[in-house]
Amino acid sequence: MGGRTILHVDMDAFFAAVEQLRRPELRGRPVVVGGDGDPRKRGVVSTASYEARAFGVHSAMPLRVAYRRCPHAVFLPVDFAAYRAASERMHAILRETGARVESLGLDEAFLDCTGLPDDGETIARAIKARIADELHLTASVGVGPNKLVAKIASGLVKPDGLTVIREDEVAARLAPLPVTVLWGVGPKTAARLREVLGVRTVGDLAAMPEARLRALFGPRHGAHLHETALGRDESPVETDWAPKSISRERTFQVDLRRPQEIRETVGRLAREVAGDLREQGYRTANVTLKVRLVPFRTLTRSRTLTVPTDDPAEIALAAARLLDRVPLDRPVRLLGVRVAKLSPASDAAPTPCAGAGPEPDPAPPA
Repeated sequence: MGGRTILHVDMDAFFAAVEQLRRPELRGRPVVVGGDGDPRKRGVVSTASYEARAFGVHSAMPLRVAYRRCPHAVFLPVDFAAYRAASERMHAILRETGARVESLGLDEAFLDCTGLPDDGETIARAIKARIADELHLTASVGVGPNKLVAKIASGLVKPDGLTVIREDEVAARLAPLPVTVLWGVGPKTAARLREVLGVRTVGDLAAMPEARLRALFGPRHGAHLHETALGRDESPVETDWAPKSISRERTFQVDLRRPQEIRETVGRLAREVAGDLREQGYRTANVTLKVRLVPFRTLTRSRTLTVPTDDPAEIALAAARLLDRVPLDRPVRLLGVRVAKLSPASDAAPTPCAGAGPEPDPAPPA
């Protein structure tokens, strides 16, 4: 494979697989991991085993919906300590290949194997074998000339798959796939491509003139769609990863109705986020509040700070001011605080101030 050699390693149904490993009696049974493990409560699916996925259960689905689809599944609470321990062992295996490793979370990573003595497929097989032998888990691996293609390849055969797409095979292998495999093509973009241009597959999109895509989606997004449809991606494997944002949110089993209780909860979430910031060594220049009103109306309000801060009082004050801009005319079922525009604490000004005015409110999610 000429040029770069990139691998995407994706652990299969990771949380559920760890649970099935810890509880051998669950192997071969549908397992759903999410919330505190009670499907009668509010919460979402973190991971579902492949046995549960056969019944239409998937990540981010409400637990109650998962229970309706698969009432005989075993529902378990999230145990991040156990998943983190397995993840650390998996990442150690990846680093020992000598490749540049970009972690994408607990269960997946990119590797840049360019210039290593062995080819990408050989390295991929060795990684899979070590994960199976040492962790007793499985991973699906994609090998490609860039991150985009490697990521697509890892999802083509699951679980326990290995797919190699060589540089001269990219166009042919991607052409029949749905456009949703591409970065930046979600349900809304896919629907617009289908309804306006009749585009359903990557091949359809690759054949579309770039000028037409720019006219329909704007210069930047149109150019991006054109490049990804051709399997092009120059983004590097970044080993010095920094978070884009840090957040805390809480879904309530009983809707909050009292303004004082809502305000206290927002303050508590803001202070928790500030604690996370300090622990990770960052300051923030942006605070966003998320409020979900009954039944499913979600509002977000955002505020830019004049000086980056990790001070809990400043972040809580910014969140409180944002709450003042939310019409609490219905009970609240979810609250969240997110901080973004992060910078290393050592680079930030020492005197924080939450002085700047609010940014325009983002449009509510569809």
